[in-house]
Amino acid sequence: MKDPRQIIIRPIISERSFDLINNNRYTFEVAKTANKIEIRQAVERIFDVNVLNVNTMSVKGKPKRVRHAKGYSRSWKKAIVTLATGDSIEAFGA
Repeated sequence: MKDPRQIIIRPIISERSFDLINNNRYTFEVAKTANKIEIRQAVERIFDVNVLNVNTMSVKGKPKRVRHAKGYSRSWKKAIVTLATGDSIEAFGA
């Protein structure tokens, strides 16, 4: 099994993610190659919680421009993790 810290890259801190925390759902940036089972196991091991559901999505890079050079911001993978009732992750500060 991969190291959980290589699967979970960082928490996503935004207004929408804070709204989801009220429903016991937490948002993370995860490794592009990680599947739902690996994400579930990594969150359970790192934060010592019970995961009920994992939803994932690939976020495509947006077109960007610096002077005359055109390019794209990086693509990444997002996971929204639903925790069991009574569990919470304190890293989000909610």
